[in-house]
Amino acid sequence: MQQIIEGIANLSPLVRPNGKALLVCDSSYPYLSIREAVEQPPVTLVKFDQFTPNPLYEDVCKGVELFQQERCQQIIAIGGGSSIDVAKCIKLYCKMDAGQCYLEQEYRDSLVPLTAIPTTAGTGSESTRYAVIYYQGKKQSVTHDSIIPNIAVLEPSVLQSLPLYQKKCTLLDALCQGIESWWSVNSTEESKQYSRAAVETIAKHWRPYIEENDSHAARELMRASNLAGRAICITQTTAAHAFSYKITSLFGIPHGHAVALGLPHIWRYMLQHPEQCIDKRGQAYLASVFNDIAHALGTESPTQAITLFDSMMRQMQLQQRIADCDEEQIQVLTLSVNPIRLKNNPVQLDHDAIATIYHTLAQ
Repeated sequence: MQQIIEGIANLSPLVRPNGKALLVCDSSYPYLSIREAVEQPPVTLVKFDQFTPNPLYEDVCKGVELFQQERCQQIIAIGGGSSIDVAKCIKLYCKMDAGQCYLEQEYRDSLVPLTAIPTTAGTGSESTRYAVIYYQGKKQSVTHDSIIPNIAVLEPSVLQSLPLYQKKCTLLDALCQGIESWWSVNSTEESKQYSRAAVETIAKHWRPYIEENDSHAARELMRASNLAGRAICITQTTAAHAFSYKITSLFGIPHGHAVALGLPHIWRYMLQHPEQCIDKRGQAYLASVFNDIAHALGTESPTQAITLFDSMMRQMQLQQRIADCDEEQIQVLTLSVNPIRLKNNPVQLDHDAIATIYHTLAQ
């Protein structure tokens, strides 16, 4: 069972007092206001920051090697989703055979303690069983229950020093995860409780968080991001995330922004094609879910909710189309969509539907 604590001041009593910890952090770490709190005894830290924003398999291997060379007993990850994903993979791989590709080996439970301290309110990676790395140019989704961090520390003060565009992108990622997990075919009563709380909280607090850098709003957004991550840990993502990955790699649009580009168009398509519902709970159930999401966003109907979502994007001054996207690129985008993630989507999307949605995004 994961332990979630609020406030960095509560970290020291929870980490193991003896031995070394591998500190997995990104380039922002030296500038964090909480750095001194992280570095306080009783644990000795071995710093690892040799990885790219989209972490490579080879980066993780370097981290595993350092963990073993320094005889570390635990891992502390601090940063955005990339730092936490790298730490998760190090945790999973550090007890495996280094003579073989880790991705080709059978995953087993890793008992290495992992503490995650997110510095963005977006991915919810501090509470999920997923990690993303890249191997030979292709995205690899690493999934195992044992990589869920043992401890997640939610410290909202770190959000207030983030660049504004990063705050917008990560907020949208959390909101999209909350919405997608809610309509996922894998949703449960537990996941929907998390989703509802996440969506309602973001809808209420996004404006003071973005426009005023309000400390209370930051605390609420940190909680909402974590709730959305816990929901996604149960349900997995759906079409909006599947559509986003190639948008990011082709056009350099950050992940949360890329997901938010596609979500309203996918939602609109699903409303227009209820007969293609593949959720076993049926069309009426899915319609009720769409209504519930709309109400959580503070609107009366799904159509109004989509309009509100578009309005949020405009108010945050974010582009809502893929600029300069030609027909060849649309074909690349269409072929890139992972069909496994589409199995979680409540409405079936075939090749033509995917191409239609991408064309709409490029108009």
